[in-house]
Amino acid sequence: MKGLTLFLISFSLFIATGSSLAYAEEATPNKQEIVRLRILETTDLHASLLNYDYYQTKVDNRIGLVKTATLIRKARKEADNSLLFDNGDHLKGNPLGEYLARIRGIHKGKIHPVYRAFNYLKYDAIAVGNHEFNYGLKFLHAALKGAKMPILNANVYSVKSNTPYFTPYVILKRTVVDQNGLKHELKVGVISFMPTQIMKWDRANLEGKVFAKPIMDSAKEFVPIMKAKGADIIIALAHTGISSEPYNPESEDAVYYLTKIPGIDAVLSGHSHSVFPGPVYKHLPHTNMEKGKIHGKPVVMAGAFGSRLGIIDLKLKKSAGKWKVIDGEAQTLPIADDSGKSLVPTDKGLYQLLKPEHQETVDFIKKLGL
Repeated sequence: MKGLTLFLISFSLFIATGSSLAYAEEATPNKQEIVRLRILETTDLHASLLNYDYYQTKVDNRIGLVKTATLIRKARKEADNSLLFDNGDHLKGNPLGEYLARIRGIHKGKIHPVYRAFNYLKYDAIAVGNHEFNYGLKFLHAALKGAKMPILNANVYSVKSNTPYFTPYVILKRTVVDQNGLKHELKVGVISFMPTQIMKWDRANLEGKVFAKPIMDSAKEFVPIMKAKGADIIIALAHTGISSEPYNPESEDAVYYLTKIPGIDAVLSGHSHSVFPGPVYKHLPHTNMEKGKIHGKPVVMAGAFGSRLGIIDLKLKKSAGKWKVIDGEAQTLPIADDSGKSLVPTDKGLYQLLKPEHQETVDFIKKLGL
């Protein structure tokens, strides 16, 4: 009887201890809700869809979305959760863009190859850049009809209605997977801006139809609205450059100051065709070049013409029912080395999709004897 009593006491202690250990294990950090989100950027493509120089009529592996697309696919495979954005200036910049706008035009039922490429690669949203206005609003509207993703800009307004001319922001609802394999709904706010100088650069196309508000004014207006509407995080597609020069309402490069706005968690920049993080910005104050941060927030600028893919990796933690960015870093990946040698293969599917307009452009150039 004595032995049985000792056994029952020992067994009870074992059960109690085991329960405590199990509870302690559930409370350990590896059971926390942590989500890693990868954000991908192309910017300032300027109609460089193929790895081809139309001026010299030869292949150029330093440019082309057909090359960047390979990096996009690789970056997506490496991440459980990812989003892809274009930061504007994608319609104009080479003979392909000129031929499609000024010679062939966009006919009913036809999709501009830029947007056909974006649809094929499943972009989550795109920004309108200042050069999208170069062919006039009528052409732009005809071209944009083919895009199957949100088209954003928050600081260009209609003169007639005094309301945003484009959709100012979107809140994307995405199912994401945390580090434990559990699924969650994440509401990603995305907003876009461009320089007010469009009213000078494209005065003939825009005067009396639209006007531009200062970038920071629009950001301060819409970011709180996005948070109030449930955005867990906010990404800015900022078609504007990076400078720490004192800000004024007509500042062309506003990214540095956008990173100061509460609520904005990451900034995709562009317009100036530079690379961030990169040596050009090594003396920029309040910048962590190693992690690609300005004022503690990740920023990326992926050059131009499809030469690089921009990547921001965010680490999010859920606390008290709310998601918060607890870390992030930025980098860019090149499609070619400094000598122009290709580092990635061509996306063959995308190439075939774009080949008809490419060939039309090449044939037209030959016909002109250029």
